[in-house]
Amino acid sequence: MSETVLQLKDASIFQGDNLVLADVNVEMKKGDFIYLIGKTGSGKSSFMKTLYGDLELTKGDGTIVEYDLRTLKEKDIPFLRRKLGIVFQDFKLLNDRTVNDNLRFVLKATGWKDKGEINDKIEEVLDKVGMKTKGFKFPHELSGGEQQRIAIARALLNDPELILADEPTGNLDPQTSVEVMEVLKEINNNGRTILMATHDYALLLKYPSKTLKCDENRVFEVVQRKD
Repeated sequence: MSETVLQLKDASIFQGDNLVLADVNVEMKKGDFIYLIGKTGSGKSSFMKTLYGDLELTKGDGTIVEYDLRTLKEKDIPFLRRKLGIVFQDFKLLNDRTVNDNLRFVLKATGWKDKGEINDKIEEVLDKVGMKTKGFKFPHELSGGEQQRIAIARALLNDPELILADEPTGNLDPQTSVEVMEVLKEINNNGRTILMATHDYALLLKYPSKTLKCDENRVFEVVQRKD
């Protein structure tokens, strides 16, 4: 299997007829942790949506976890998303069911059948995010930080080759953001590849890593100063 999990070459990203980002050249290798930064409206979300098949790539070349984004068919998108873990700013948990049932729902939807294997997997991912004792709770009984940990656990269910975290700390206070970041860094240290869109510059300073910036329809690497 290729060490490259994401590659865009001379790609242009459109929202409808509107050009959002032009001439994008990005490569991610297995095990990378890369930030994607930029002001609101600079194209971060469109960039992410293109990667998980919500927006079509119509110009340039792009591959992600061995799927060709230019030739991606509607029927391929669910299979692509199984190889990705996606973490959203607003958690997207189902409020009418417990944490365990949220995770069970995803596993069943992605083809898991064996009850014992499902329960073991749920326990494993909850353990990874420090939420092993919270499986019986409903989302509204959890704090924002706890809900985001559950969302990260959900993203880990199918052992993704790449985790796309779209503003995962956007709705959290600074202390909780740090706690969630610690979880993401730990997951990365264990070999997972993570692309994280954020506007939380305090986290970049605290956890420096390769950083891409969206600005004026371009994506370029930001060199962080070593003070």
